[in-house]
Amino acid sequence: MTPSRYDADHIRQFIIRNLKRGSVFLLVGGAGFIIDAIVYNLLVFGGGEGPLFDYPLVAKTIAILVGLVATYFGNKILTYRDRHTPMTVRQILLYALANVIAIVLQLSCLAFSRYVLGLDGPIADNFFGTFIGQALATGFRYYAYTRWVYRNMPLPIEHPSAER
Repeated sequence: MTPSRYDADHIRQFIIRNLKRGSVFLLVGGAGFIIDAIVYNLLVFGGGEGPLFDYPLVAKTIAILVGLVATYFGNKILTYRDRHTPMTVRQILLYALANVIAIVLQLSCLAFSRYVLGLDGPIADNFFGTFIGQALATGFRYYAYTRWVYRNMPLPIEHPSAER
């Protein structure tokens, strides 16, 4: 009888593996979060009213993109180091697509705060755009990266060459 995907040992290993990977993912994401928050606050609130104070969605997009460059390499090197995924155009496109969706989630939270609730201060922007938006985007990114971007590719089998 072959072991089931749903036996206790398989489920326990799945949970442990995802707790470990998720912890590293959160650390890498934490670095991206800090980069995002610093860049956003400098662009919107630097010196009182920053250069993009009247364009918070543009500022947030720039901040997110700066953070994403760092997190791509952090996730590739640290979070998914056990997965044998070469850097391909397909992987980068999937990463970009996952992040476009995540950015829309994050910007939607900021836009809701600014344009529906009428809140435009640093606390509201950081609460909705950074904390709530980042939490939703992070959950989605973890799922998307694990499922589609950094898929586990089997290592090529090396066959001994036939000597003649």
